[in-house]
Amino acid sequence: MFSLPLNELDTLFETIGSKGPLYIPVDNNSGKADFKRWEKGVQMSKALKTVRSAKDFFFPKTENLVNFKMNGKKIEVEDIRKELEDFVVFGVRACDAASFAIVDDVYINMKPVDTYYKNRREHGTVVTLACTDPAQTCFCKLYDIDAADPKGDVSAWIADGNVYLQPNTDKGCKLIDSVKFMLKDSETKAVESQQTATREKISNLPFVKLDLSKYSGENMLAIFNSKVWDNLSEACLGCGTCTYVCPTCMCFDVRNFDTGDGIKQFRCWDSCMFSDFTKMAAANPRLTQKERFRQRFMHKLVYYPMDHKGVKSCVGCGRCLESCPIHMNIVKVIKTIDETPVQSEGAK
Repeated sequence: MFSLPLNELDTLFETIGSKGPLYIPVDNNSGKADFKRWEKGVQMSKALKTVRSAKDFFFPKTENLVNFKMNGKKIEVEDIRKELEDFVVFGVRACDAASFAIVDDVYINMKPVDTYYKNRREHGTVVTLACTDPAQTCFCKLYDIDAADPKGDVSAWIADGNVYLQPNTDKGCKLIDSVKFMLKDSETKAVESQQTATREKISNLPFVKLDLSKYSGENMLAIFNSKVWDNLSEACLGCGTCTYVCPTCMCFDVRNFDTGDGIKQFRCWDSCMFSDFTKMAAANPRLTQKERFRQRFMHKLVYYPMDHKGVKSCVGCGRCLESCPIHMNIVKVIKTIDETPVQSEGAK
């Protein structure tokens, strides 16, 4: 493990930023934080998390996929992908870092590989930052995520007036090697002390001991057909806010834009909460808000785990709890299902 004085953090940013793009959490005009490219004078936010997750760096909100040039009946396909330059994202929290593995499993580990996403993942170096003061809306521990020991290419801690850095991957070692002249070898005592204190705080948060035992494949139909969805979905506005701030939501739509002399094809984030989501020529398979609402949470808690070795498609970041205008979220769904008798199909 390496360290440098906290008052030299800006110098570290300047050194990294001089070699390529560096992004850090920065306070915005609303009193919250967003990731922003570092430049001289920009200060890292002390906010616990950004409004949107670091997923944006690898799966952007909008993305040009391919262009078509048209000359009469002749169509020329233009592959607009270009070699990306390496970049660094500093200050990613453990929950967001855990979300990368969930999206990776779909876009990289399954066929066909999403080359756009994979290209960004290969060029991005993630420096995670341990939490010290988790919010009441945080529940990452429910999914066995350790906010005091965040996984990334480099793990970082701020403790006792120092920044501690631990490289974990080849990309992480390369980054640390490039700034090693600024660092010194360090003991881990301060980090371990901070980890103990943080884990104690996390263990007392209100949602970390929710029961997920009912969310299994054998209970899929029983949960799907439960009457609770009527009441849970009644107030849902279908605004999609929860999906847009979620680190693990990865649905998109593909659209074509006529430029006058060709077509630009791009993809943009989509939401299962929208009435036109997966709409086909015949009809939409989920016509009511109840069906769309149920689909979101069934996917997070049941469908995705069934296909991915039990891993839930939620990392407990708490963004949906903080942003939903009618205060409906995955925690309320879990609690309601927990309080409802569920009989598996096999038990009948």
